[in-house]
Amino acid sequence: MSRFKQIARFLAVFSLILGMTHYYLYQRIAYYLELGAGARVILGCGLACLAVATALGLPLTRSLPRWAATLVSWVVYLWMGVWFLLFIGFLATDILWLSLNLLFPHAIFEPSACLQEGFGIAAIGLTVGLSLYAVWNGLRPVRIRPVSVTLKKMSPELNGLRIAQITDLHIGSMLGDKWLGQVVDRVNALDVDVIAITGDLVDGSLQSLRRHVAPLGALRARHGVYFVTGNHEYYSGVTEWCDYIQSLGITVLRNQRKSIIINGKIIDIAGVDDWYSNHFPGEGHDLNAALAGRDTDAPVILLAHQPKAMDQAAQQGVDLQLSGHTHAGQIWPFNYLVYLQQPIHHGLFQHETSDLQVYVSAGTGFWGPPMRLGTSAEITHIILQSGKQGT
Repeated sequence: MSRFKQIARFLAVFSLILGMTHYYLYQRIAYYLELGAGARVILGCGLACLAVATALGLPLTRSLPRWAATLVSWVVYLWMGVWFLLFIGFLATDILWLSLNLLFPHAIFEPSACLQEGFGIAAIGLTVGLSLYAVWNGLRPVRIRPVSVTLKKMSPELNGLRIAQITDLHIGSMLGDKWLGQVVDRVNALDVDVIAITGDLVDGSLQSLRRHVAPLGALRARHGVYFVTGNHEYYSGVTEWCDYIQSLGITVLRNQRKSIIINGKIIDIAGVDDWYSNHFPGEGHDLNAALAGRDTDAPVILLAHQPKAMDQAAQQGVDLQLSGHTHAGQIWPFNYLVYLQQPIHHGLFQHETSDLQVYVSAGTGFWGPPMRLGTSAEITHIILQSGKQGT
C-alpha cells in the first residue's frame, strides 16, 4: 500500500472515531447536566467545532507559520487530552450504571436517574481535575531518573561508566529552543561519559525548526554525543535532519558503530535507523551493518528507537539496548495499549533467552497533548557496573 493510501485510510478512520466519540460526549453531557434546547445547540456546535479543528489541526500544524502552528496545537492537543479522559470517564460511568442495574434489577437504582446523573457529574469533575494535574505533570521540569545496569562482559576498568539518555523530545510547535536549552543544561550538569539521543527529536521540517534544535550543540560528554533516528525523523525529512545534527558536533549512527576505549578497554556504541524506516526511501534498519566487524568479547550498547528491535538484538549478542518511542503510554490507560505494538513499554528488562538487557525510557518531551498521567518525563542517568570480578 502506498504512503498516500496509508495516510488517507488513517485520516478516514480517525475522522470516523472523532465524529462518533464527540457525538457520544454530546449525548452524555447534555443528559447529565439536563441542558435545555438552546444549551444543547451551543454544546453541539462547540463540540462539532472542536472535532473539525482536531481533524484539520493535526496536518495543518506542519504547514502553518510556527506562531500559528503553536496556537493551533495548544487548542487542538489540549482538547485531545481532555476529550480522551472525558470519553474514558463517561464510558466507565455507563459501564458502572449498567452493572448496577444488572446486579440489582428493580432495586433502588431503577426508579430514579439522579444517581446516574451524579455519576456523570462526578466523571466531569474528575476529568477536569485529572486534566489539570496531567498538564502540570507534562509541563513541569523533566526529572532525572537514575538506573543501574550490570553488564556481564564489561571489564572492571570500565566500572561506573555513565550514560545520559534523552529521547522523544518532539521539538515542534509546542516545545522549542528555550525548553530544549533547559534540558541540555540539566544533562550537562550530570557530567557523563556518553550522551545518547534515541530518536523522535523533531516534529517538523529543518527550515522551521533549525533554531529550536540548535541548543543540542551545547551538549558535552567525555566520549561523545550520539543520535539515532526515530519514526518522526522520517516524517520530517530524515536526511536533512541527520546532516544538521551532525553539524552540531553530534555523531549520527545510521546502522553504524563507534568504539570507545577507556583504560585500554573497549565498549561499542552501535546505532540503527528506526525499526519502520524500511517503509521509507533511504537506508532503513540494518543491525547487521551496525555490528559488522566488532569484537564480540567487548560489550556493545545498541541505540534503537523502538523496543521491538530487542529480539533481533538478542540474536546478535547485544548487551544493552536503549530505546524510547512508547512514552510509557503518556496518558493512562494508553500504557496498556502500548503492548499492542511493543513487547515492553517502560523500564529495565532482562531478555528471556539471552544476556540482553533493554531500557525503555518514558521520553523526555511529549507528543500531542501536553499532558502526562500515570507517568513522568525523564532524563535517564544510566550507571554501568561490571559483572566481572576485579583483577
